[in-house]
Amino acid sequence: MAKFSREVHTVDGVKTVVHTAGSGEPLVFFHGAGTVDGFDFAEAWTDRFRVIVPYHPGFGESGDDPTFTDLHDYVMHYLELFDLLKLDRFNLVGLSLGGYLAAKFASEHGHRVKKLALIAPAGMIDPQHPMMDILAVPGDQVPGLLVSNFEVLKKHLPAQPDLDFIGERYREAGTVARLLWEHPGDPKFMRYLHRVKNPTLILWGDEDKIIPVQQAETWRKFIPNADIKVFKGAGHLVHLEKPEAVEAVAKFLS
Repeated sequence: MAKFSREVHTVDGVKTVVHTAGSGEPLVFFHGAGTVDGFDFAEAWTDRFRVIVPYHPGFGESGDDPTFTDLHDYVMHYLELFDLLKLDRFNLVGLSLGGYLAAKFASEHGHRVKKLALIAPAGMIDPQHPMMDILAVPGDQVPGLLVSNFEVLKKHLPAQPDLDFIGERYREAGTVARLLWEHPGDPKFMRYLHRVKNPTLILWGDEDKIIPVQQAETWRKFIPNADIKVFKGAGHLVHLEKPEAVEAVAKFLS
């Protein structure tokens, strides 16, 4: 993230690290259930937007708050952060768990979101096309499930993971477990998705092993006006494998 500058904020007692770059309309990116894939891809957005990438509490460089036990705690956290950053209205992009969070934020505080882009979002209860129980998968097997072409992700991984790297992955997995172990799905989230009136784009890779691409049509039932783009030959991290997906987000938000 060569272009980005690092900021540290304290939000209701929680250390929150935010990386920012670029100028123009603000674009906030919510990362997924891990940060190993990095945010280098977001540099492509900085020519057109002021890109704001926060680490969620319990992930990456941000601090922990063990009292955060459901996604609504994160919605409230970000309301506080956005007030602190004086972000009244912004474009919001979310990946996987971050897509779940972004959609929930938009359903509750849509007046603050200009446009919404969701990349293989989690959160949908779809019995016919269920999300993989990622918490049941051994940690060393997870990276191989995230992409269709592993070489794309491999460059983000250390050749020899040290204890710090392993500890960070364990910490993030613990945060995800705290959020999803007892309540992997929330029917009330789906109940209120109709409140998302913002222009919405949903992107997916057709070879996603984590959340089946068929869920895109289920999302359309709840957000009927959403535009859906499916990219062939891509897995869950479609934005890493297909630069045209990153460009599609930029064009949509523009």
